[in-house]
Amino acid sequence: MGRENHTMVTEFILAGFSSFPELQIPLFLVFSLIYLITLMANIIIITTICLNRSLHIPMYFFLSILSFSEICYSLVIIPNMLANLLREKKTISFIGCATQMYIFLGFAFTNCFLLAVMGYDRYVSICKPLRYQILMNQRLCTKLVACSATTGFLFSTSETIIIFTLPFCGPNEVKHFFCEIEPLLELACSRNYIGEMVIFIICVLVIICAFLFILLSYILIANTVLKIPTTAGKRKAFSTCASHLIVVVVHFGCAGIIHFGPENSYTLDETIFISVSYTMVTPLLNPLVYSLRNKDVQIALKKSLGKSSCTQRM
Repeated sequence: MGRENHTMVTEFILAGFSSFPELQIPLFLVFSLIYLITLMANIIIITTICLNRSLHIPMYFFLSILSFSEICYSLVIIPNMLANLLREKKTISFIGCATQMYIFLGFAFTNCFLLAVMGYDRYVSICKPLRYQILMNQRLCTKLVACSATTGFLFSTSETIIIFTLPFCGPNEVKHFFCEIEPLLELACSRNYIGEMVIFIICVLVIICAFLFILLSYILIANTVLKIPTTAGKRKAFSTCASHLIVVVVHFGCAGIIHFGPENSYTLDETIFISVSYTMVTPLLNPLVYSLRNKDVQIALKKSLGKSSCTQRM
């Protein structure tokens, strides 16, 4: 009987926006617009970096990888969320839910590591400028990206296995708009406290360690910048880090609120709002911040647009 009960749940109901039945269509329109802008903005960033040789340096290589990761990260959640806003049966299969969690967590962890790598790149660029080309060579950059993705998806595999080996034999309504860890743990028939501790430790290792690494990088950067004699030199050094810092603060700020906030301190609607910010706003913020604040990207974009307009006229 126990075995039969444990195999009862074959699908989950994603009830994230069920408390707003009258807002389903408006939310669909707003989220669709944000998603399309996110896709276009990240694709433009990747294309601009690939087509302009002046941007073929480590900083923009990492930015293009981050943009690609953001596209994949939002692709696994947003289309399904948009479809659920339009249909009455807001379900996802057991396998589909596990796959969604695995891919989402994999790219979320990868993004944390990529932001840490970008912080290290800024540290080498400012603190060791004469050795920058040697230290941040193409081979090392490729290895850093590969290690970030591999480690991210290894952690994702561990967490997904822990969650989906739990017995789900009762209610199957997930109080979220995608397959997140906490809402699924609430549905399990029994608790795996060791597994939950492993999940918590992984989140701490990834989020806290990556953030502390970035913080250390910027402490060393600030120490070097303060020794620059001219105000213009200091301003230029800080401006190269500003875009990365904005993305880091938003990314780790949202992650910290979600994973390390006091238990039961947020209502369901507040949790969903925070998750929307994390899954939709953060992927959009990256290309907007870098295109608005970075002069190199702005110049490259103008050149690309100029070439395309000339081609159309011909």
